[in-house]
Amino acid sequence: MSDQHKPAQESKLRKGSALEHGAEHEKDHRNWSRRSFLRNIGVAGGAAIFLNNLPVRAMASSPLAWALTNSPSDRILVLIRLKGGNDGLNMIVPVFDYGTYQANRPTIAIPQNQLIGLSTELAMPNTMQPLHNMWLDGHMKVVNNVGYPDQNLSHFRSSDIWASASDSNEVWQSGWLGRLIDAQYPDFINNPPTVPPAIQIEGSGNLLLDNENADSMGLAVSDPNLLYEIAQTGSLYDVNDVPDCYYGEQLGYIRAVANNTFRYAEAISVAYNASTNAVDYTSDLGRQLAIVARLIKGSLGTKFYMVTLDGFDTHAAQNNNHPNLLNSLAANVKAFYEDLAVGDFAKDVLCMTISEFGRRPEQNASGGTDHGAAAPMLMFGEGLNGNGFAGSLPDLDNLDNDGNLQFDVDFRRIYATVLEQWLCLDPTLIDDILGDSYDRLPELGLTCNATAVNYVSAPAVQHKALYAQGEVIIQYTLPEAMPVTVRIFDILGKPVTTLSDGYQMQGEHRVSFRNPQARLSAGIYVYSIQAGRHVYSQKIRMVN
Repeated sequence: MSDQHKPAQESKLRKGSALEHGAEHEKDHRNWSRRSFLRNIGVAGGAAIFLNNLPVRAMASSPLAWALTNSPSDRILVLIRLKGGNDGLNMIVPVFDYGTYQANRPTIAIPQNQLIGLSTELAMPNTMQPLHNMWLDGHMKVVNNVGYPDQNLSHFRSSDIWASASDSNEVWQSGWLGRLIDAQYPDFINNPPTVPPAIQIEGSGNLLLDNENADSMGLAVSDPNLLYEIAQTGSLYDVNDVPDCYYGEQLGYIRAVANNTFRYAEAISVAYNASTNAVDYTSDLGRQLAIVARLIKGSLGTKFYMVTLDGFDTHAAQNNNHPNLLNSLAANVKAFYEDLAVGDFAKDVLCMTISEFGRRPEQNASGGTDHGAAAPMLMFGEGLNGNGFAGSLPDLDNLDNDGNLQFDVDFRRIYATVLEQWLCLDPTLIDDILGDSYDRLPELGLTCNATAVNYVSAPAVQHKALYAQGEVIIQYTLPEAMPVTVRIFDILGKPVTTLSDGYQMQGEHRVSFRNPQARLSAGIYVYSIQAGRHVYSQKIRMVN
């Protein structure tokens, strides 16, 4: 069966026995884990910083990275991923229709005497009590019925949709944060930004930060002290001590990528060690948010973070696990903002939850809930300018053909609103990244506090390498006349030669490079085409 479950098969499984659903569910998890592994052993992926034994991934450059880095705003966005598909109905309970809610889940419904009212219509369980003051202070909002058309109920396919911002019937291999790599900066190997515009902690296998080649730029060390030591030496791997064969060339390239990413190391280490946590955190999510708080308070300069809370795939005995997960979310978000308040950082940080899908309103025979569709998102921060709700109330009497809640708010509307009205990014850039223009949500209460950096979209330069005996031909097509520089770099990012530098007309162009003339050793190199203010690059293999 493919990554994306066929609708007819999904419907049959959901309506069949628990054993049938369980078997398909395990198959989906095997596929998910397999692809996570494959992503993590990619040529430029799989490496991660480790801070307090938590893996951290650093994003390379993209148009969004450029805009975030050059944004006039000091604001920060933190995504909290509720991995596994969060049961939104037991997180934000529809007390206005409590009878229907309870009838759908007779043993797992939250009792009314264990609910905290957010309004006369909606409530949250008392396990989320730590968030009550944030709600009362106007630092929390709920977006109801978030989803997308034709919900896919596969874990990794739906995760990909949320990460890529694609439609359900489209398969994009890049994340909305990692898209259009090198459009603003040179190749990551040659010239990565000195401060990572985005950092992901845990959550391996998610393509949010992937470029179009499924590469995620990062590095791996055990703790901040070792990270600092590596930053002092400038490298960790010997790129010369490799076998004299094609495998050795690839290994040398991988090591060079890792070595280059250590340019982030010192900045991260300095920020981490320049600050402390002023409050106590609990659980794995707490450890992640504690790291983020220290990097923010240490003035790292990164504008985007993602942390992960796993365990939301609650097919069985949901009430044994879900309340604890919600308590961990609530307690650690509260701690995070209290920590940031020391030094007056809290006002510049917006948090929001995401999850691949919600859960089905009707509980299953195992005391849990199966994969569903729409679910609420929670948002936190002073920038929300008051508490409240966006989106319509969940309608338990108007379910889809599979018995799931129907979505009302497309998740990409929230992305677009946050990027424009919180991070002050240019609307044209946002529409380019998301692949379409989505209506903004004024109910979120966000307002930009600065003038957006102008972004001008331009047609991409098509390019490829052609190989002849002892020669590499670099072919590229310019969409319009512009200044162009074509250069060759070695795997350490050092320039080897400039093949072309000047103003060129629209159309197809070719430049050639003969290795014997350059007297280079065989191996992996990179060509870089700077066309206007955009840079494009690709690996090439040199032979003697």
